[in-house]
Amino acid sequence: MDLPQLPDSNVRYRDRCFWDSRYREVGAAPAEWFGGLSCFREQLEAELRPGDRILVLGCGNSALSSDLFQLGYTDVTSIDYSPVCIAGMRARYAQCQGLQWVVMDARDLAFTDGTFDVVLEKGMLDSMMVAEMDPWNVSPETIALLDQVLKEVSRVLRPGGRFISITFAQPHFRKRHYAQPAYGWSLRHATYGSDFHYFLYVMCKGQELSPADLVLGQRLHELACPARPPSFLQALDSEDYLSALEL
Repeated sequence: MDLPQLPDSNVRYRDRCFWDSRYREVGAAPAEWFGGLSCFREQLEAELRPGDRILVLGCGNSALSSDLFQLGYTDVTSIDYSPVCIAGMRARYAQCQGLQWVVMDARDLAFTDGTFDVVLEKGMLDSMMVAEMDPWNVSPETIALLDQVLKEVSRVLRPGGRFISITFAQPHFRKRHYAQPAYGWSLRHATYGSDFHYFLYVMCKGQELSPADLVLGQRLHELACPARPPSFLQALDSEDYLSALEL
């Protein structure tokens, strides 16, 4: 079978049209970034409770929502901004009555405050950052983009709720984005994987950041480079980003 068409620029991974086209091509057959649930089940289930109301951001065609349902977490809402993706996932998992599939942008969540016990994302934030060429000096545009999402995540979490972010980004790069006092949560992380480590970050709403994490959060803004015109997104490599992340 031919491999799915790759974008001509990594910035296309932030483009809804690219994802619509890709999901028309590959359908809803499961595809995983950073491995399936079996790779990090121990770390994830340590953060979940029976009866949790769970929101999965940028679900794509990952089987994660279905796998959680099979484990007994039956109140799972999965969103993606691609209507093609959501239509395919609704059809594929129609027999799982507890799973809800909604077309929605993570930057503007249509849920009331404190709706969820857990918000979970796997690779969505990475796709928003893939155009960045220098992880030490992230552009103000991308910092603002992530901030939009993280503010919404904090808003829809109940007090004591957990935001869980699964990524390949190492703590010295990613923690500073999460370590912002405005979100009102604490921050810790675990690792999984053998040959290559991935990271599972856990933010608990209503707990305080450590002094060290507060310093990291301040450095994000100190190191931010001056705003650049949109053209900076065009001169990018043609790396097979998705293939490198699928295990």
